[in-house]
Amino acid sequence: MKKIKVMLFITVLLSTTNINATKIDKNKRELKSNMMEIYNRAPKETNLITGMINEGEFYGRFRVNNFNWDWNKNDTNDHSITGIGGSLLYKSASFLGFSATAGIYYSYAIANIDLSSSDELSYLKAGKDTQSRYNSANGGSNSLFVPAQYYIEYKVGNSNIKVGQQIHESFFTKSNDTKMIPNTFMGISMLNRDIPSSKLRISYFSAQKLRDHTTNHDLITFKTEDDNTLNYKWNNNDDSAVNKNLNYAAFKAAGMSSKHNMLVGDFNSKVIKNLDLTLSGNYINEIVIQAVAEAYYKLNIAGFSVTPGIRHLQQVGLTNGKISNAATLKTGTAVGYTNPNSINSALHAARVDVKLAKGIKFRYGYSYISDQADILAMWRGFPTGGFTRAMAQYNWYANTTTHMLKLNLNFDKMGLIPGFSIMTRFAMQDFDENKSAVQGDTNIFHIDIIQKLDVITKGLTIKIRAGLATDKRAGSLELAKPDASYNEFRYELNYLF
Repeated sequence: MKKIKVMLFITVLLSTTNINATKIDKNKRELKSNMMEIYNRAPKETNLITGMINEGEFYGRFRVNNFNWDWNKNDTNDHSITGIGGSLLYKSASFLGFSATAGIYYSYAIANIDLSSSDELSYLKAGKDTQSRYNSANGGSNSLFVPAQYYIEYKVGNSNIKVGQQIHESFFTKSNDTKMIPNTFMGISMLNRDIPSSKLRISYFSAQKLRDHTTNHDLITFKTEDDNTLNYKWNNNDDSAVNKNLNYAAFKAAGMSSKHNMLVGDFNSKVIKNLDLTLSGNYINEIVIQAVAEAYYKLNIAGFSVTPGIRHLQQVGLTNGKISNAATLKTGTAVGYTNPNSINSALHAARVDVKLAKGIKFRYGYSYISDQADILAMWRGFPTGGFTRAMAQYNWYANTTTHMLKLNLNFDKMGLIPGFSIMTRFAMQDFDENKSAVQGDTNIFHIDIIQKLDVITKGLTIKIRAGLATDKRAGSLELAKPDASYNEFRYELNYLF
């Protein structure tokens, strides 16, 4: 506890010091509400190859993330963990269209559990990404030091190409940088804007690096060997939304490859006034094809706006029934699934956004997953995101219906409190109680409170998050399942320099 207090004191001290205020431009980068970075100022073009280095830009970030998890019915596995660290990125200037980006990230974890114990590491929920469970379980350090981004970029005309380890924000893939280190991908991405008011992007990735890993791993495969130990479990794609039946042993038994590549693309058009249309696609060799269509149309009515939106995802499995119980994301028998070995499924979602006044937005969202298979989404792009997903929730199991109410209050835009905003969400999740691997029905209330402290020093932000989940315990089969009720509290400090 003393160590935590000392580090927090140092954090506040650094945050409130303006020693380098005249040397560093804090406005060159900012954070969105989801903690994704926006670069307001990138290095310019240079006429000399040496200028690529001399005229480049450094981007620093210091951050502290604290996670507290409280199970309502089981105090044994309650825990608290804090990550302290940050990142330093360098973007070179552009020479003949070529530039480069490299970023190193660091996180040091402090917890009230034994981070060297496999048993206690398994307790970790949201805070697991502050360190590597695999490294810790094998006698390694409870810190992460990793080059999460390193790529070469080439710009010509209206096209942009990136080659290397990179952040890729799309429907299927996201950085999801809400912990200490972003989720990144190895490969090549190509973006083109030749079509007016539109953009086309096609990307190919051969590997992924989740937020709590120090090395790249497969995009799909769970575990690395035909072994049931925790060490293997945490060494490959162990994303919390991974399909655990698509594992190394299952691929080996089926005579299939445990190495996979991803071909992902999207086309966004705003050619028609007030209409935002996006088509997205994803292909994983021998596993799945996913196609998504979504559209949003803005209506301006007497001083406020109404924006209805729809989303449809179609999932087609390519495993041809070779993988047992592939329909469910959870391990074990796919009890309650119509075809336990099929990955075919679909998602249907709709929402209505209402902008009531400056700084006040309301949303109603709805989603339903076909009673076939669970949706594959282990790349941190959430299928129900923007419609019905609340913090730490995975509501894309088969035959799941969710309703959500969301309210955004931006007191800065209202002219009331500079840099202050609140976002609340209330989701009612109706899972299929006949599916043994799926949790019982829950309601969850989620709130985010953000305060940008530019009055102290530019680039300083504090964020508080809370998620309160209540298990409704409605059906007889649900009563036989573990109580899913919990309270989660997160505290985050960010300082950009």
